[in-house]
Amino acid sequence: MEHHNTIEAKMCPHVLLFPLPIQSPINSMLQLAELFCLAGLQVTFLNTKHNQQLLCRHTNVESRFRQYPKFQFRTISDGLPDDHPRSFPMFEDLINSLQAVAEPFLREILTESGVTCVIPDGLFYYAVDICNEVGVSVISFDTISPCCLWVYLCFPKLIQNGDIPFKGNDLDMLIENVPGMEDLLRRRDFPFYRLTNCATDLYCQLALKEIQSIPRSHGLILNTFEDLDGPLLSLIRSHCPQTYAVGPLHLQLKTRLADKRMSSSNSLWEEDHSSIQWLDAQPTESVIYVSFGSLATLTKKEMLEFWHGLVNSGIRFLWVMRSDLLREEEFSHQFVKELAAGCKERAYIVSWAPQEKVLSHPAIGGFLTHSGWNSTMESIVERKPMICWAVYVDQRVTSRFVGEVWKIGLDMKDICDRDNIEKVVKDLMVTNKEKLKKSVDKLSMLAEISVGEGGSSYNAFEYLVDDIKKLGRRDKDINPNCIG
Repeated sequence: MEHHNTIEAKMCPHVLLFPLPIQSPINSMLQLAELFCLAGLQVTFLNTKHNQQLLCRHTNVESRFRQYPKFQFRTISDGLPDDHPRSFPMFEDLINSLQAVAEPFLREILTESGVTCVIPDGLFYYAVDICNEVGVSVISFDTISPCCLWVYLCFPKLIQNGDIPFKGNDLDMLIENVPGMEDLLRRRDFPFYRLTNCATDLYCQLALKEIQSIPRSHGLILNTFEDLDGPLLSLIRSHCPQTYAVGPLHLQLKTRLADKRMSSSNSLWEEDHSSIQWLDAQPTESVIYVSFGSLATLTKKEMLEFWHGLVNSGIRFLWVMRSDLLREEEFSHQFVKELAAGCKERAYIVSWAPQEKVLSHPAIGGFLTHSGWNSTMESIVERKPMICWAVYVDQRVTSRFVGEVWKIGLDMKDICDRDNIEKVVKDLMVTNKEKLKKSVDKLSMLAEISVGEGGSSYNAFEYLVDDIKKLGRRDKDINPNCIG
């Protein structure tokens, strides 16, 4: 049986993709999976049963991937009961429960299925260890922003120097021991700015395990492009020479698909397409799109401050209000109806929207975002400047880069009062509109060049596929630890 699998591996590289079980990483991984299908690779996509059901309920993902005969979905339980909310405050439950199920499953599937390369989310450090144990190649895909990943890679030094946890309460103090960010990164931009104990904090420990696993893998995939993150990519390559910058993934996929008009959703939520009809009736670049992603929550007070700030700005807005957006209280449809009724001339509220279509719509002039990495990349591609209200982890670093490095938006993290919100919305949509638009237009053009034939991301993807084919031909007794 083992001999048969080795022959099969040499004949056809077989990639197993294993995403973090939340919206954004699933979206990126599915885009990468389809790119691999177009490149002729055999692909297995490992999803949790819970998320696969949502995906199949709200998208055409099954029929879309049926056109690729070498593709298959596999599902595993995430180990949680059906009624578990799987929300961000309970993220620890999800991660621990899934790991308990995934570890034995991966050992079994990798010894039996002829998989030659595993691409796990960067957070799944244990998948790297299992692959090395059984002699299967592994290339991690970090779906967070590269600027945050670089901060993670500096954690050991920051802990050693006593820079974290922070002493004192000045969140505007600069963090000086992150090379390349010495005059940029403030404490409030740090992924875990409320960190009190590195040894007991779940997210700090996960980040440390994640960066320790990077040198034990064959390479690292990042959803970015050289012209956006070149200086950071050079620093990251000092830890992982084989780093593939293949983004923006959704644009790379769109460019390579024969039917360029094909727009595919990978949403775990039901998309309300009436938002597009509403936008059709609005003037060009007159609407700000408001979405805090699939996980962030607001208090009722925060929601009302945003609402008053947006209404008082006089700018039209399209706001995504998920049914679980309110923190620690039941979502009231009556409350949302009252909000909508109070501004129906200039605003539209939906529970979830087809985000790529919304951002590409000519009526959209800006994006009030939580600064998730996929949202940031989509906004850059569609040439929409941003207001960043970052909540946690990579969003906090990303929003600083949006405002101060790329200069394609305004960072207003930790601010939530109606007067400031009104001012920042006016700044984005009126006062600073032309300056920000010019910067984001330039980056969007560079993103398009990067995924075109001969571009940096196009070439990086070609190298990635070639390397997967070479790794697939390695014998099981070759030591996979090829990066120092």
